[in-house]
Amino acid sequence: MLNWYLETTNEDTVISTRIRIARNISGIPFINKMTQEDAYNVINTMKKAIQNIDYGLKILLLKDMDDITKLSLIEKHIISPEFALNKTNLGAIAINEEENICIMINEEDHLRIQTFSAGLNLENALYLATEIEKKLGENINYAYNEKYGFLTSCPSNVGTALRTSIMMHLPALTKTKNIGKVLNVLNSFEMNIRGVYGEGTSSKGNIYQISNKQTLGVTEEETIQNLKAIIDRLIEQEKLARKILTKKPIELEDEIYRAYGIFTNCRKISSDECTMLLSKIRLGVDLGIIKEITNAKVNKLEIYTKPANLQKQLGQVMDGYTRDIKRADIIKQIICE
Repeated sequence: MLNWYLETTNEDTVISTRIRIARNISGIPFINKMTQEDAYNVINTMKKAIQNIDYGLKILLLKDMDDITKLSLIEKHIISPEFALNKTNLGAIAINEEENICIMINEEDHLRIQTFSAGLNLENALYLATEIEKKLGENINYAYNEKYGFLTSCPSNVGTALRTSIMMHLPALTKTKNIGKVLNVLNSFEMNIRGVYGEGTSSKGNIYQISNKQTLGVTEEETIQNLKAIIDRLIEQEKLARKILTKKPIELEDEIYRAYGIFTNCRKISSDECTMLLSKIRLGVDLGIIKEITNAKVNKLEIYTKPANLQKQLGQVMDGYTRDIKRADIIKQIICE
């Protein structure tokens, strides 16, 4: 089975869906107050709990991972940068082979249950996440308050403790200079708009994360419905912007094929330039301008041209200059497959 980040869908705006449910274990101090013994208690509790649920999850300790492996998980959007780079070495993940399930252990909360899916797939991703949460809850006593709901380290997550995130590619809104207006409107609807790697990061390759802010006073189903309505509207705006771009077909095709020409013929290329060119190429594939490659190959290029995943794929540690050369090589390799 393909990993979720390599799967293709019929959508040309939404890249992926993530559901994240935060939970803390009753009787154990929250992260900012916990001791090393408490942290290992959480990990051992999870080791026992996942033995009783059937999702193929394995516990991996962050302290046993090399930096490239941790960075590769960040690049796949499976774990947060803050979690991976935490020097306390008290964290762990429970992850399956397909990597569409990943529970971060001892991140900002004791447990952050995550499910991932290609494209816009909110209902199915939520169903899987809540199923896992309930099965774990049969073995773990969650911290819960009758008035406030599930208790979390950050008050902004109290209630359902549910965050739904949609990764979107919005190149036309960016090029027509409408992205700022659209994102301001989204912010007024109590939505978070973040960069490609979450809070505190910038957009790269015209990719944005859209997620809900409110977790208190709404149900999981209402959160999904509200976000989906916003995403549908955003998809509509991006498609309108793409129609504007296609009114000047020669200029658009020239820009896209220039990007494709550099991308496929370069001898060395940086990660940032690669990301910028891939955004134009993805748009070209979506609009049917570029027929030489498929969306499946674009997805593969997105992953395996990133610094850590490039090194994982080639099985060697490289300096930046060598990575830029090898990146150009792997681009040709993937395109020619």
